[in-house]
Amino acid sequence: MIPHSRPTLTEQDAQRVAAVVRAGHVAQGAQVAAFEREVAARLHAEAAAAVSSGSAALELALRALGVGAGDEVVIPTYVCDALYHAVTRVGAVPALADACPETLSVESQEVKRRLSRRTRCVIVPHAFGLAAGLASFDGLGIPIVEDCAQAIGATDDGRPAGSRGRLAVLSFYATKMFTTGEGGMVTGPVELIDRVRDLRDYDEREDLAPRFNYKMTDLHAALGRSQLERLDSFIARRREIAARFRSRLAGRPRGLPPDARGGRHVYLRFIVDAARPVGPVIDALAARGVTARRPVFRPIHRALGRAGYETADRLWAERLSLPCYPGLTDAEVDAVAAALCEALGA
Repeated sequence: MIPHSRPTLTEQDAQRVAAVVRAGHVAQGAQVAAFEREVAARLHAEAAAAVSSGSAALELALRALGVGAGDEVVIPTYVCDALYHAVTRVGAVPALADACPETLSVESQEVKRRLSRRTRCVIVPHAFGLAAGLASFDGLGIPIVEDCAQAIGATDDGRPAGSRGRLAVLSFYATKMFTTGEGGMVTGPVELIDRVRDLRDYDEREDLAPRFNYKMTDLHAALGRSQLERLDSFIARRREIAARFRSRLAGRPRGLPPDARGGRHVYLRFIVDAARPVGPVIDALAARGVTARRPVFRPIHRALGRAGYETADRLWAERLSLPCYPGLTDAEVDAVAAALCEALGA
């Protein structure tokens, strides 16, 4: 089987992590601090705080902004559940917005429709590697948290994705653009990142204000630093794969993702519009040795039993995520494309 995703790990990665083990300091330390500086520089951010996961990063970003009980946070419904959980963990209420069919994230006009007197911020994901276009959100009058979990390295209107919002959050899970195994980060202005740093560690504090054990370890950071050095080569290979898919699939599925012109797309996923229910297509691909998935497991509104999100429902029904990662060979790309054409009867 060709897996849907797999990390790109090398002997260099193993040596970097082994060096931390041999040094004897495996908890949060110098490697974490260096990793924070390097990621902040990449995103043109003043500061960064490494944490234990992307989910933790989302929660701490909201807490740093003062979001809490009685507040509302606008989030997409067509997204992973981590956003919903982060909002509810701080005591706020998620206000669900329908999807944008072009970016697979949210549109500023849709967000504007969901605003109320209680809205404290909006989380805008750069979905599946495609920069969402934050310039259109500038006039909303509320803080924007950029979710860059799937798009570090993308460019949004000439600037790094993650550099326009009040805060940005990252994930370094095994299937992301590069990995620390588990881990995340919050980037932004120094005063807000200082709040995140205070919140991520509860130990030896004079007061009992709510804090957490959301630290990253030097083991994770050493792997992340090694991987970050190769991020540009990872992105280049993802774009090569996307171009090869585009050539092999031209005119077959109804819709293909946009090209990488201007650096806007880094192709964490290669999403196609099957123009039909994708369940049988996924099964047909599996029978041909290819693992494909729906881009989103299930829109949040469906878990809540709500209706009225027509675009998200259509995307969930008909969009398909194909394998796309640096370790995928040209032969495997061709095999995936051929299997998809067969599955679609093209």
